[in-house]
Amino acid sequence: MRLSTVILPVRRWSEGGKEAWQRAEELGFHAAYTYDHLSWRSFREQTWFGALPTLTAAATATSRMRLGTLVTSPNFRHPVTLAKELISLDDISEGRITLGIGAGGNGFDATALGQEPWSPRERADRFAEFTTLLDRLLTQDAVSYEGTHYSADEARNIPGCVQRPRLPFAVAATGPRGLKLAARLGQAWVTTGDPKVANAGGTPAESRQAIRRQIEGLEKACADQGRDAAELHKIMLTGFTPDRPLDSFDAFVDFAGRHAELGIDELVIHWPIADSVFAADPAVFERIATEGLAQLGA
Repeated sequence: MRLSTVILPVRRWSEGGKEAWQRAEELGFHAAYTYDHLSWRSFREQTWFGALPTLTAAATATSRMRLGTLVTSPNFRHPVTLAKELISLDDISEGRITLGIGAGGNGFDATALGQEPWSPRERADRFAEFTTLLDRLLTQDAVSYEGTHYSADEARNIPGCVQRPRLPFAVAATGPRGLKLAARLGQAWVTTGDPKVANAGGTPAESRQAIRRQIEGLEKACADQGRDAAELHKIMLTGFTPDRPLDSFDAFVDFAGRHAELGIDELVIHWPIADSVFAADPAVFERIATEGLAQLGA
């Protein structure tokens, strides 16, 4: 089991932003991620910076910890420009970048460029084409492509990624089409649990059952692709299930153990933000970071 954190881009770099990423590395987190949104839910009227510039700054302020997005989506990005930025970021970080990537949703990002929100089917169509083209752009020096939603005309991406054949994709997916994409192109799979369980007031046990079903779906998708599902890291972004793993040290240890039994091998916890949905006791958070996983083998 690995333990990572997600640091939302809500602080000016000179007013605590830089220090959070450096402290995350000091605490020993495997990776530190950030959301790739233009704004997000309750933070819409508050400070919110861009993901890729933030990760670039974090890459220069750290040296060991992996960095990445949870998650990037097609909502406001194009594969050609994103590929160039990712190759640059992978170079600056010396090969420490993971791209979390998902289909996106109907939040603020979906209409910020003036477009109508896409239907679930169109989001799935775009996600598949977006990710497939991005894979080509990150592994080939020159790419031309004419698709339904995206095009590339002799797009050059020299010298390519530091990580070979490209930086890893962590694909967020729960439906059959997304799981098939994760099985085909992912080096990792990402879940936040099942929102239907949380929205219906479900229990932690019901949430774990839903995640078990998701993993079974991933295993089937991998089998259909002739791939061993054990090859994919299974990442859980916490904070969206009925559980409250950051309430106490013991609560986290219990949560981590139960999800390790399901096959989750990386947990991502939110860096505390006071007076928000991600508020947590900093002392408890730091103890979890430094001691939490060790307790699983105690």
